[in-house]
Amino acid sequence: MNRGGSSPSAAANYMLCTNCRKVLRKDKRIRVSQPLTRGPSAFIPEKEVVQANTGDERTNFLVEEYSTSGRLDNITQVMSLHTQYLESFLRSQFYMLRMDGPLPLPHRHYIAIMAAARHQCSYLINMHVDEFIKTGGIAEWLNGLEYVPQRLKNLNEINKLLAHRPWLITKEHIQKLVKTGENNWSLPELVHAVVLLAHYHALASFVFGSGINPERDPEISNGFRLISVNNFCVCDLANDNNIENASLTGNNFGIVDSLSELEALMERMKRLQEEREDEEASQEEMTTRFEKEKKDSLFVVSGDTFHSFPHSDFEDDMIITSDVSRYIEDPGFGYEDFARRGEEHLPTFRAQDYTWENHGFSLVNRLYSDIGHLLDEKFRMVYSLTYNTMATHEDVDTTTLRRALFNYVHCMFGIRYDDYDYGEVNQLLERSLKVYIKTVTCYPERTTKRMYDSYWRQFKHSEKVHVNLLLMEARMQAELLYALRAITRHLT
Repeated sequence: MNRGGSSPSAAANYMLCTNCRKVLRKDKRIRVSQPLTRGPSAFIPEKEVVQANTGDERTNFLVEEYSTSGRLDNITQVMSLHTQYLESFLRSQFYMLRMDGPLPLPHRHYIAIMAAARHQCSYLINMHVDEFIKTGGIAEWLNGLEYVPQRLKNLNEINKLLAHRPWLITKEHIQKLVKTGENNWSLPELVHAVVLLAHYHALASFVFGSGINPERDPEISNGFRLISVNNFCVCDLANDNNIENASLTGNNFGIVDSLSELEALMERMKRLQEEREDEEASQEEMTTRFEKEKKDSLFVVSGDTFHSFPHSDFEDDMIITSDVSRYIEDPGFGYEDFARRGEEHLPTFRAQDYTWENHGFSLVNRLYSDIGHLLDEKFRMVYSLTYNTMATHEDVDTTTLRRALFNYVHCMFGIRYDDYDYGEVNQLLERSLKVYIKTVTCYPERTTKRMYDSYWRQFKHSEKVHVNLLLMEARMQAELLYALRAITRHLT
């Protein structure tokens, strides 16, 4: 199949799903359903999000102050379940898109489009196509990469690697971008571009992980503007219409009684806390546990979720329409497990050797002033955000759980913290949650409502959105660490 776009005859075999903006094969006789909800999210009941926004003066103020579109979009509405975090998010995003910086405004939005296209995120592509035009962008560029200056086109490789396999980025990639004659990038420009790419790759994870619906558009007859992407359909899974994907039933997610599941998780958290106070594992044991968790992550997703069609078959069954493919090269390039068998020579990124706090932060701030402070505030905010609740329980210390979520994402990207016991990940993150985390982080466009519903069924939607914020920021930080380390090596 032609991965770079569909021929007219091939396109005739597909139809659009009005819910998830994806393409369905007509010959599979799949019933296309209406959107599950008219609200901002297909996964969260509209009334829960609306209640959070009703009369919330703080959210309205933040939108007026920091929204580039000037309206309360669906992402902002869902994030407003956590207003404290929302402020950090909007301030940093507004700074990278609108405030003084190395890159011209239209370039910033075009880079956002290129980043979102790596995950076929039509929601973000639409948003930034509009912003690109509003900020004076050249309309012809929207026909695809062949119409943009070579300098922008040269970002393709680092966009691809950052999005899917950031551990492959080397100082040679940096040197190639900053030493290409008339099309070269200055280091400040490159840092600005890298921050934008990482931000929008991670934001695509949030969009898919939270089931963000298309924005309603009064100019379109049915109220929605659609770009089709691939044929893995959220609404069909949610309504059990797709026979091929019947393997996504409860049994495959190891569903147990949700109340006992919650009590068991709280008991494990308490036990871990007590064990940590009693004795500390040796460095050798900590290393062994990290390696085990890294290798175990190989079998998450492909073994649990898509076993009815292996990873390679899934890729071959995917069609990427020209609406999306025009903004990327090598669309078949995707995430591969850091710990893939036969590739053990890839060195683990020891977090202590290159940390955000001691290395990344100062480099970013030096080359692109103030963004380091804003990103740092955002990372700290999401990592420490807590209401000391879990579902119906109050006065709960959720530190161990938040750390496990953040560190599991970094583990899948080959980043290890010497002082963290990765045995905790296995104790705290059930299989269905690991499936969800890996999908949202590594293959966000495959996220389904069933995956979202399958874990923590007693928890509030706001708590699941909190999980998505943690996953998004952990992913962004992982991408930045690899890119900034390569820039540092180029400088030394």
